[in-house]
Amino acid sequence: MRRTPDRLIVHIGLGAFHRSHQAWFTARAHDGDRWAITAYSGRRPDAADALQAQDGLYTLIERGEGGDRATVMDIITEAVDGGDVDHLMRSVADPHTSVVTLTITEAGYEWSDELEADRLLLAGVDRSADDHPATALGRLALALDSRRLAGAGPVALVSCDNLPDNGAVLRAALRPLLDAIGPDTAAWVEESVGFVSSSVDRITPRSTTADEETAEALTGFRDPCVVVTEPFADWTMSDDFPAGRPAWETAGARIVDDVEPFERRKLWLLNGAHTLLAAAGPGRGHAFVDEAFADPVLRSSVEGFWDECVRHLPDDLDLDRYRADLASRFGNSAIRHSLEQIATGAEAKLRVRILPVIAAERAAGRSGTAAAVALAAHLARLSDGRTPEHAAVRSALERIADASVDDAVVDLVTDLITTSRATSAPTH
Repeated sequence: MRRTPDRLIVHIGLGAFHRSHQAWFTARAHDGDRWAITAYSGRRPDAADALQAQDGLYTLIERGEGGDRATVMDIITEAVDGGDVDHLMRSVADPHTSVVTLTITEAGYEWSDELEADRLLLAGVDRSADDHPATALGRLALALDSRRLAGAGPVALVSCDNLPDNGAVLRAALRPLLDAIGPDTAAWVEESVGFVSSSVDRITPRSTTADEETAEALTGFRDPCVVVTEPFADWTMSDDFPAGRPAWETAGARIVDDVEPFERRKLWLLNGAHTLLAAAGPGRGHAFVDEAFADPVLRSSVEGFWDECVRHLPDDLDLDRYRADLASRFGNSAIRHSLEQIATGAEAKLRVRILPVIAAERAAGRSGTAAAVALAAHLARLSDGRTPEHAAVRSALERIADASVDDAVVDLVTDLITTSRATSAPTH
């Protein structure tokens, strides 16, 4: 029997991670039966079409070294093509909607030609026109204006993307779009919308045909929308929900006054290490996190990077335990997390996962060598074996950093590129 909810969450960026994380936490909350999720896909409708074809139901497989456990999830009651902006506007304007969550990747918040085109479109918006914004943020801005016009009351926006202070980043990225719609809209958002920062953590690789077969063996149903994830899950967020929220803390989430230390711990130690392995692993013949982490050379690189990270994190974050847990999670051979998947959007990820550690180390009078290994490995892959030129390395680093780069860092990375090539040899 399907749930009969009276509260709604709108999610933008339907994918496997949302279904393994925010949807899972909501379904497990003690008041989860009161909530439903309407989820919108990103640039392509495929995920929404496939999920809607099975009435929003999907199999979640939690995969550990001890075996698989399957749950049929019914928390997503509607899956919609993200291009259906009219539908999004109606959902956000629904007075039953209290929360909008987003997983649009780090790149979705960066100003681009597409966002500028949406800003110009919104500045001349015609409610009767079919020409709608193309970006997730442009569509969200228009949907928030629809909520204002409907008098549906306040709402919370929760960024679940891997960015420091992602609630503030979302607020800043939306502001030019809201200003383009008009001052009334921008003022209403400032008064009525909560911007929640959050740190999310659950390793969720792409599913495979074999995973569909596993779902069928465990549940009796072949599921093309199956999601496979690890048993571990973590969610830390600030408390800025003017219209209420699910009792996520009863499912293990953490509501805190200051998310920033938890964000840095996760972004640097987990995501930063993943980015390092994704840059350096393929050159040593590895395709997945577990096999790259088992390589002594790469394991040593990750441990050195972690040593640099923890010098700049508060002691009360139980860092020794967190590192031990990460080592166990990375070594989980039952979860085949693709390095190619992690490497997607590498430069945006390097900017927030690696560069802050280098900056902190250099500010403390140290070189930041361990963190710079990730930059060097990334650039070594791009240079196709050519001798690195200082000018080319500087240009690449400044593009990644979106700022000028210290001469000493350029020298360090140039030297490390040569070193990374010398140690890059297939191990199997």
